[in-house]
Amino acid sequence: MSRVAKNPVAIPAKVEVVLSPDSIAISGPLGKLSHKLTNAVALGREGETITFAATSDSQHSRAMSGTLRALVANMVKGVSEGFTRKLTLVGVGYKANAQGAMLNLELGYSHPVNHKMPAGVTVETPTQTEVVLKGVDKQVIGQVAAQIRAYRAPEPYKGKGVRYSDEIVTIKETKKK
Repeated sequence: MSRVAKNPVAIPAKVEVVLSPDSIAISGPLGKLSHKLTNAVALGREGETITFAATSDSQHSRAMSGTLRALVANMVKGVSEGFTRKLTLVGVGYKANAQGAMLNLELGYSHPVNHKMPAGVTVETPTQTEVVLKGVDKQVIGQVAAQIRAYRAPEPYKGKGVRYSDEIVTIKETKKK
């Protein structure tokens, strides 16, 4: 069995969990999330914890038990605390401006780049070179951050571009004659 699946997921006080045979729905102070279940994993609720067990001894069933445990733990954390991802713009003239559900970026192109935020994701720009994404779904936050970073990924010679705040860009040495 997956070692990850052996740890039960604790349910905080303000979070409600509804288990049905084919899905799990979690709601909390920040929102609601649901996930479709497979028959390879058996979920059980014991008081204020959710336990996970593989239904068979197959490799797929054992792997899915750990995966589902991680997904449910992220759902519980998302509806209770939320997730945040921070991006930094590095480069002369690079700017970001949040207007409602739209992020306007100036990344050195001849045109501005406008990125529409999906439902459930809020964007803030504390400074012109910082972008903060907030939401309850960790996967959606990560996907939106990757899409924004893809507009101008950090280049290895000067380090200019959009990068995650915790990303370390290794600068290459230029070619010598």
